[in-house]
Amino acid sequence: MTTMIDPTLFETETETETDSESEPRGLLDAPTARLLLPADAPEEQWHATRAAGIGGSDVAAILGLDRYRGPRHVFEDKHGRPTFKGNEAAEIGTEIEGFIAGLFSKRSGVPIAMPPGTLVHIEHPWARVNVDRYTCDADGSVTGLLECKNRSAYQLDDWEDGVPDAPALQTHWGMAVGGWTHGYVAALVGGNRLLWHRLERDDEMIAYLLDFCGRWFQRHVVEGFEPEADGLEATAELLSKLWSVKPEAVAEVDVTKAKELRAKALDLKARAKGVAEELRAVENEIRLLTGENEIAQADGTAVWTWKANGTFASKRFTEDEPDLAAAYTHMVPALDVDRLKDEQPEKYAAYRARVLRIPAKGI
Repeated sequence: MTTMIDPTLFETETETETDSESEPRGLLDAPTARLLLPADAPEEQWHATRAAGIGGSDVAAILGLDRYRGPRHVFEDKHGRPTFKGNEAAEIGTEIEGFIAGLFSKRSGVPIAMPPGTLVHIEHPWARVNVDRYTCDADGSVTGLLECKNRSAYQLDDWEDGVPDAPALQTHWGMAVGGWTHGYVAALVGGNRLLWHRLERDDEMIAYLLDFCGRWFQRHVVEGFEPEADGLEATAELLSKLWSVKPEAVAEVDVTKAKELRAKALDLKARAKGVAEELRAVENEIRLLTGENEIAQADGTAVWTWKANGTFASKRFTEDEPDLAAAYTHMVPALDVDRLKDEQPEKYAAYRARVLRIPAKGI
């Protein structure tokens, strides 16, 4: 049964007073927000505050536009079942955030400042944000926000012409909560190239985000209804490890629903196979036209490439060049899965992937 969230968590009694004269003007200057939790608050309080609202990193996931998270991830996280335990990439991103922000400021000439902590919208207490940095004008007044990202070199194309969906939505959410007119996104790509883009406030988009996320929050967090299934790969990965599997246990489902879902799945698989074969035929025609060349062009413009830059064919190389293969072969540590299965069957089962199979034979 889904845990219900106490609606009083979204009220403002946990907010921190921000009118103190000791606070320098500029660091709390958000036209439509106030400070909910200071940056130096205990970690457990920060987690509780995050669970009781929608933050910038949740928006793209709720809309199905985040390659790493989907609506189900947000639902689980808000109900106290974290879907992410951290990894090296996230740790490095946190560690070099200050470097990215500083380099952005140096190269762009835009002054930056540390934000005071978690901000909450003055009219929508569930709408919250933690921005990476404030951007300021020459006299130090806050004018906008900056989001910092560390990305692989493989994502360079995604950043050269603009901001990908997830960080763009995160930045617009910051403007929605804080009330600023613009925001920046700076990305360190491949560890050696800094790209940044300025995003202008879009009131129509902000109104849509506040409405959609507000309704989603009410239904799925406050009321506790599970999100419907979606087609995201990230959701499939999450569902494959969401439960501790009970071997041979049986789930009873409605026969009408079962027939409907089976029919849809088998039909889609057949259509996907047909489309895959059509695509392969087109690609093979392209290969025939290209022949021994790597680049094909029409009217002086490159229309496609067929270069030898894919995965190395280790098996074919070993069969064709056994002596060379032997010279370039070395022993590497390998996990003895068979032994683990025999000696630690419970541990083996806990880490084994779940495979969904739908037999063609009808009910």
